[in-house]
Amino acid sequence: WSSNSLVLGKLSGRAGLKSRLEQLGYNPDDTELNQIFNAFKELADAKREVTDADLISLMSSHRRHADIKESYKLNHVQVTCGDQQIPTATVTISFPDNNLVTDASTGTGPVDAVYKAINRIIEIPNSLTEFRVDSVTEGIDALGDVTIRIKNDDGTFVGRGSDTDIIVASAKAYMNALNRACVAGQQ
Repeated sequence: WSSNSLVLGKLSGRAGLKSRLEQLGYNPDDTELNQIFNAFKELADAKREVTDADLISLMSSHRRHADIKESYKLNHVQVTCGDQQIPTATVTISFPDNNLVTDASTGTGPVDAVYKAINRIIEIPNSLTEFRVDSVTEGIDALGDVTIRIKNDDGTFVGRGSDTDIIVASAKAYMNALNRACVAGQQ
């Protein structure tokens, strides 16, 4: 193992992943390891090389989402945009009863279109007060980490999401914040 890179691909096993996570200071139980392994495989399909920074981001994302009850889950995001097109997004969201709802919307850009489509499905009034994108790693296949902050009558909620596609990371962050708002609204 090098100090900053895990050269594992989609054919790598759980034992290798677990060993590297332990070297990074994580001690996932079997359930958590299975969930992380699935996310790792998806990332390995999207990237040629998975770095330690990617693994740390995967662990952070997993634990961040594990600390809240996900009432709504993002199942699918599809975006069409370009300099001569109106940005359009289609999203599919799973409800607590496992019912899937799909809707679409247009926006001023791809992220705006995604957020509007999500809002058409999950009707939690809010305003976006912060939107930030950071690169977790270097290169064209870098993992992007999106942090957002939304505000509504129940308070201010931070959401984070990571993905190699910043539009998907943005959708994950928004869903994370909306789920936090949903939990706060139920109290």
